[in-house]
Amino acid sequence: MKDLTSFQEVLDTKGISCILFTAAWCPDCVAIRPFMPDIEKEFSDITFFKADRDKFMDLCVQLNIMGIPSFVCFRNGKEISRFVSKFSKTRAEIEHYLSETIQKG
Repeated sequence: MKDLTSFQEVLDTKGISCILFTAAWCPDCVAIRPFMPDIEKEFSDITFFKADRDKFMDLCVQLNIMGIPSFVCFRNGKEISRFVSKFSKTRAEIEHYLSETIQKG
């Protein structure tokens, strides 16, 4: 998963891209970390970016990210879906979200 350096990277990405908003101190973010590489392989058509909430606070405000971990997906730079909440997320929930996003997108 690529570390996000600028939101422009996402806007310039062709196809579906997904930002995972996370933080090192977040226990729910730490809980999903072990299986995220497998999810990336399973959804290899998606370009994944990881954004540290503390480094991208302005972007979190702009996108109304109120809790982490949260996912926001884009197609060719336009938002198409989001899985944003303050609650923890299971592997099954993340996979379901990404499957639905691909079907809609």
